[in-house]
This record gives sequence, C-alpha cells and structure tokens, in this order.
Amino acid sequence: MKINIEDFKKILNQLEGLHDEISNLSKKSYTDALNSFKLKMVNQVLKRANVLLGKDYKPFDDFDEFDEDDLPSNSDVTLVLSQYINCMESLREENITSEIEYTISGSVAKIYWSWKGTKTETYPPKNIKK
Repeated sequence: MKINIEDFKKILNQLEGLHDEISNLSKKSYTDALNSFKLKMVNQVLKRANVLLGKDYKPFDDFDEFDEDDLPSNSDVTLVLSQYINCMESLREENITSEIEYTISGSVAKIYWSWKGTKTETYPPKNIKK
C-alpha cells in the first residue's frame, strides 16, 4: 500500500476527529464502553495509521487495533488515539525542512514536508522547543 502526504493528512484528520468525539464521550462517562459501530471506524483508521507509521513510529509494538469482542472504554480509546496523533506528528516533524525564498520585497522562510517522493508546503512543527 503506497501512502503519500495526502493520505497522511486524511488519516491524521480522522484520528483527530475521532479523538475529539470520543474525548467528549469520555468526559461524560469515561468507563462506558464504546459502541461497536464507532469501534469499527476507529479500527479502520488505526489499521491505515499502522501501515503509515511502520514499526519505527507506531506507538505500541504489541497493539494494532482494539478487540471488537471486548469493547474498550471511552477513556481507553481516547488514550490510544492521543498516542497515535503524537506519533503521526513526530513522523511529520522529522521530515520537515525550511527554505528561504527570495522575492523582490525581501526573503520569506517557507516550511516544506518532503516524504516518500512528494514535497508540499506545511505548517511549522507543533513541538518547537524554545
């Protein structure tokens, strides 16, 4: 399966959206089990994220997806999704470069993400250490 930057963006957006939704459920009742419909959606996104992250960036060596026969709690799913989002951002940050572009009105620093043969302008790393 070939995954490019656009696939990465989609998977990250799905992870963040699921995290937001399930975090809200977790705030109301963190011990309640996630229903099977939502769990199937979570597992689909996790499967794609695992392919993209590979063994180097995958957050847990011994975890691929949730067991659909043993429904996890809202808080468990929130925890795992949070770890996946952080690992996705680490992968993105390690493939970012900045370039100075000179124009007639001066210079501008642009940030690019180069990954698997594609290059696109992106936002600054989220984890900038000051």
